[in-house]
Amino acid sequence: MKIINAGYEILDMPERKDILELIEKIGRVCYKSEDRITPESAGQFVSMIIKSGHESVLEHATVSVKFICDRGVSHEIVRHRIASYSQESTRYCNYSKDKFGGEITVIRPFFWDEESELYRIWKNSAEEAERSYFDLLKSGATPEQARSVLPNSLKTELCTTMNLRQWRHFFKLRTSEKSHPQMREIAVALQEELREILPEIFVR
Repeated sequence: MKIINAGYEILDMPERKDILELIEKIGRVCYKSEDRITPESAGQFVSMIIKSGHESVLEHATVSVKFICDRGVSHEIVRHRIASYSQESTRYCNYSKDKFGGEITVIRPFFWDEESELYRIWKNSAEEAERSYFDLLKSGATPEQARSVLPNSLKTELCTTMNLRQWRHFFKLRTSEKSHPQMREIAVALQEELREILPEIFVR
């Protein structure tokens, strides 16, 4: 059994300049103020529409991200609408095969010290689930049947595309102190990176 940390990868995102200029070009149609577009006006315009609550214009630009997280966290992410998702399938992935190293991969629960009794109990449980999964496959079960014993901690890869308005809503919910700690682990880090790239959109 392999244990890894959760993470993410930004798969597709237009250049900052292109995003801001697109939003301004579209947004100014609403006010018929296209004549006020200048080489430097996009950032100020975007900040203005966000401040005024005119966030529907942000829906014209999207960002795609691959989350590497456990199945429990992925179930929270896919509740967000409107978005597009493509996820690693436990129906079709057979973790006994060589391309998976003949083992399952699980996400480390960072909130437990690896020397603690809690971590030991978790690890033993995941290892037992792995043994049961492989026993079922050896006994003739299909991967979609054997997955019944796989743990919530199983690593999954979830490709997610949202428009910028939805990403703002996602961060509002998933970086909250009330959010699950493993959800915050990746959501806070992603939000900080996007704030560095697009401070006009992902304001502090």
